[in-house]
Amino acid sequence: MKDIPVKDFFIGPKQPLAVMSGPCVIESLDHALFCAEELVRIFGAHEGINFIYKSSYDKANRSAYSSFRGPGLEKGLEILARVKKEFNVPVLTDVHSPEEATAAGEVCDILQIPAFLCRQTDLIVAAAKTGAAINVKKGQFMSPWDMQNVVDKIVAAGNEKIILTDRGTTFGYNNLVSDMRAIPIMQGFGFPVCFDASHSVQIPGGHGNASSGKREFIPTLSRSAIAAGCNCLFIESHPTPSTAKSDKDSVFPFSDLPQFLSEINKLYTVVQGF
Repeated sequence: MKDIPVKDFFIGPKQPLAVMSGPCVIESLDHALFCAEELVRIFGAHEGINFIYKSSYDKANRSAYSSFRGPGLEKGLEILARVKKEFNVPVLTDVHSPEEATAAGEVCDILQIPAFLCRQTDLIVAAAKTGAAINVKKGQFMSPWDMQNVVDKIVAAGNEKIILTDRGTTFGYNNLVSDMRAIPIMQGFGFPVCFDASHSVQIPGGHGNASSGKREFIPTLSRSAIAAGCNCLFIESHPTPSTAKSDKDSVFPFSDLPQFLSEINKLYTVVQGF
């Protein structure tokens, strides 16, 4: 399995735990800077965990037309560039079109292909050609072995900095289930696998015009994924989840992160044999 370079560290087997975290959507410049400062402080207190700041400039797949989507591409990338510069952290955002991928690749260390877009060849190829690391979320509608085709597209475009992410699988109506077999299956393609604990606890369409979720299961699923051998975690977080402008039922509160990080890192070091 390959080690994937991200700024000054690697994601892969026998590498320290990496965690992608931050608000689901960029709410404002001031909010992003505050969140980044807090997260750098929280993660900095946990030696052996590498932090990647995640936030979206546009939530293009919101359930309702009236839902908050974010500041948009241009302003959002300006904010992420400032976070990257001021706090010296790698940044990740999701992209939705080839044109967005090209622009975001000039700023972000990791470009994320959303689950619903993981089969869009033009988007995947454009993201791959930027040279950034590519984090692809497995579609809720796909089997883990189908992700081999996605890997092949990225490699064919000349990029082998690939991370595959499991975020749950559709299980009937308005529900997801996490099958931890997906982690070793996708690792079998030769690239590290991340587990998205915050989206895996979502209840799609649970509020009718928005998704709901059960954030209390984030620690349980995170521990399960680490025990299954995942190489990193994706956990959206927020200082006050009740006021979050996106995914308020499934983002993890900053206040719970310190104890959570301590617990999962201990498990991770045991499983990885450090």
